[in-house]
Amino acid sequence: MAMFDTDVFVMGGGPAGLATAIAARREGFTVTLSDADRPPVDKACGEGLMPDSLAAATQLNIHVPADAGIPFRGIRFAGPDHSVAALFPHGEGRGVRRTVLHSLLVETAASAGVRLLWGASVAGIEDHSVHMNSGSVTARWIVGADGGHSLLRRWAGLSEIRGESQRFGFRRHYCTAPWSEYVEIHWGDGCQFYITPVAADEVCVVLMSRDPHLRIAHALPRFPSLYARLAACPASTPERGSFAAARRLRRITSGHIALVGDASGTVDAITGEGLCLAFRQSVALAAALRSNDLRLYESAHAGLSRRPLWMANLMLTMDRWPGLRQRALRTFSARPELFAGLLAAHIGQASLAGLATTAATLGWEIATA
Repeated sequence: MAMFDTDVFVMGGGPAGLATAIAARREGFTVTLSDADRPPVDKACGEGLMPDSLAAATQLNIHVPADAGIPFRGIRFAGPDHSVAALFPHGEGRGVRRTVLHSLLVETAASAGVRLLWGASVAGIEDHSVHMNSGSVTARWIVGADGGHSLLRRWAGLSEIRGESQRFGFRRHYCTAPWSEYVEIHWGDGCQFYITPVAADEVCVVLMSRDPHLRIAHALPRFPSLYARLAACPASTPERGSFAAARRLRRITSGHIALVGDASGTVDAITGEGLCLAFRQSVALAAALRSNDLRLYESAHAGLSRRPLWMANLMLTMDRWPGLRQRALRTFSARPELFAGLLAAHIGQASLAGLATTAATLGWEIATA
């Protein structure tokens, strides 16, 4: 019987990699994780944890303390002429700075017994061997959690794409008290702003668009109400950008190799479901490793992605077509119960059947508006 240095080797120490390492340890595997960076690792993201994300984290014994961020109670869509808001049916979300969340995940992984190799970059793999700048490790399973530009995905021959949509995100924090109990999405032509409360005196501002050259300072004046709130507020962090692709892969496993998180495909950041998906994927992957059958993970991964992909397609359609977006926002404003139903279904607090019914009603209302 082959002997390995570790049962599971995780390449990538972001939230997806750390969650996978924690989940694998909970199944009794020995786990080694490497990342070329050192914690805490930051990323340009919206920093909002929806109620389902917090529930998925709790399943992994990852607890986000109340003083780690600030709660929000729902989602608000705002356009030039119409707006609508809905509370979560159950529970609250939490705005948490990415660096704070990463530190919590690192602490949980270390407490679980994960061997953490920071500053260790992976140069390549050969069968069950992982070659790093600090030496080589053999592993029964190798997991790629190395992000949207995953090297392991390419090395394993898993880069075939079923579909892709590309956008760009830029994030900055502003020193101001949150003015809303919601995460707000402000819709404009060709871009959106996401506003997430992250502290009693700070908000996270994210710009999403298809234009790699558009920056927060240039886009804000297009949103008069938002500009009026933020123009005089000092920025507490520099602007940070990232490439944000919505990508579906043909396969996410090959032999003893599996992909998780953004390496395994992504949904657009507009859904706010990236972390929830990563946490749930990690649980599904650990269960498949326990059963020694990665086909179980392929199936579970597809099922987990179905709901957020549907919502991403709806919202990206609103992004692409201004006329449809205006009708949708007008319909939501006139029929807020439809918006509430979509939100409940989106975070798993309503059934897929309920989502289908709500979507059909919404489609009819938009078509006849």
